[in-house]
Amino acid sequence: MKIFEQRLKELREERSYAKTKVAKALGITEGAYRAYEDGRAEPKQEMLVKIAKYFGVSIDYLLGEKDI
Repeated sequence: MKIFEQRLKELREERSYAKTKVAKALGITEGAYRAYEDGRAEPKQEMLVKIAKYFGVSIDYLLGEKDI
């Protein structure tokens, strides 16, 4: 899921959000969020939906199925 990790990090950094802020908005720990960005964990479908809504992008974009 390398593209997911890259896009997740890019979306966060483009907005100058701290990992803590994103994690809190998603209702998860900072450690759990870091694991997504670092590629140590993959989010389940429900979390993918939350992430996509939070950043205003599609799940397809997050997963590298299409570009914006």
